[in-house]
Amino acid sequence: MGISSCDKYLDVNTDPNNPSEDNITAELVFPGLEMNLASSYGDFLKIAGGYFSEQYAQTFGTSNYLDYSQFTMSATRSSGTYIQLTSRVLKNLKVVRDLTSSKEEWGTYLAATTLWAFTYQVLVDAYGEIPYTEALDVTNVTPKFDDGITIYNGILADLDDALSKATPTSPVPSTFLFEDLNATKWIQFANALKLRILMRMSKVQDVKAQLDALTAENNFPTSDVAWAGFWTDASGQANPFYQEESASYFGSNQVNVIANLTLTTTMSESEDARLQKFFLPNKAANQYQGGVSGTNFAASATYKESYFCRPVSAYDDPVYLITVAETEFFLSEYAARYGSAADAETHYKAAITASFETAGATGAEKIYDTYYPYSNSNHEKVIGIQKWVALSGTNNFEAWVEMRRLKYPAFGSVTGTQIYNETTNVFNPGLYKSGTLYTPIKVNSVLGAEKVLQRFRYPESSTSRNPNAPADKPDSEPVFWGK
Repeated sequence: MGISSCDKYLDVNTDPNNPSEDNITAELVFPGLEMNLASSYGDFLKIAGGYFSEQYAQTFGTSNYLDYSQFTMSATRSSGTYIQLTSRVLKNLKVVRDLTSSKEEWGTYLAATTLWAFTYQVLVDAYGEIPYTEALDVTNVTPKFDDGITIYNGILADLDDALSKATPTSPVPSTFLFEDLNATKWIQFANALKLRILMRMSKVQDVKAQLDALTAENNFPTSDVAWAGFWTDASGQANPFYQEESASYFGSNQVNVIANLTLTTTMSESEDARLQKFFLPNKAANQYQGGVSGTNFAASATYKESYFCRPVSAYDDPVYLITVAETEFFLSEYAARYGSAADAETHYKAAITASFETAGATGAEKIYDTYYPYSNSNHEKVIGIQKWVALSGTNNFEAWVEMRRLKYPAFGSVTGTQIYNETTNVFNPGLYKSGTLYTPIKVNSVLGAEKVLQRFRYPESSTSRNPNAPADKPDSEPVFWGK
């Protein structure tokens, strides 16, 4: 997956894991941890999330992610990324948090705490249970695993603590994420992250009072939160997904990821102009044709790489952490459940509009007025489908997370084997119904038919030498917020 090269990103050559104690500063540590988080979230987790949410499929004859296409994540597949997020991100964030807390540098403390909470949120949403209360202690190499809701409550408390101490004018060093030298945007980002966390908790724990206070404050980002504006067209300095899937810095480029027919059909049939912004037309006929989960068409003489469309990818693409559209979708759901249908519809339309603006497309009105109008009695379905579409172009990992939580898109009546028969080489994409999922042609045998992969298996790097690590839970067992 290319994760071994992450330390080279943007020529961050000082090893932030081993600075001399006298020279440790937030300015020294932040660049390395940011790029490690960006390369994990913007490459490995983006790709895995795209396959598990049936936004991506595997192209002709290649097998790099065929297991993902079959809804499988082994214990070894994610081990490198888990190490990256814990040893190179969280450990360094702990250094910054401890340092800035001791110096009462509350703006930088908030910045570090926000990325700290973000990283733990991602890990919980992927694995369900990970070390937290005993994690990052060099004297304890066998930490216990904590349940997800304990971790969520812990990072919420961390965010609240940091937010209570920082003010908009609190100094913050310039970072890759925000160049501003004050905490204003970090406060807004922290609030958006709180909203994401609380909404995910909201069906298993009463957090209405916290949601009420947060939404009443209404201090969320006014632009997408993303690592953007500094990627360059060179090895180790380009957008991580582009370097993985599109660049030819090492002599040739990999061709693995193609669009899934779920998206190409759903978006084509709703005249969704974002399709042209998210995917390239195929080479064979200049059309938008997606592939099928669970196969790589290896035996086909017809459906080769040129038959399918690939994701739009450029060296300077942003790596999105949270978008205005995603926040508006959460606010729409909050209003549907706790407020008014009118407010829910307003935020729903604002979410789709924001997604179109991020994509640089026009025609949002056609989506929310004609094809997917808001319905308060069925809000999870319309929000779920449109959030899935919106996130397909910005944040595929979060698309997989939200699909598991909202249960939409849901499985339709057609299966992958009905859409494409590997034996006869007959492809019937017209059988697929817009806004649904289908069982992959070959699927994880532990998971079975009409089921979404609910979690990553615990990474081998966290369990192989830890007697306190629990046994793996079934691939079909939801993390705490999905039950």
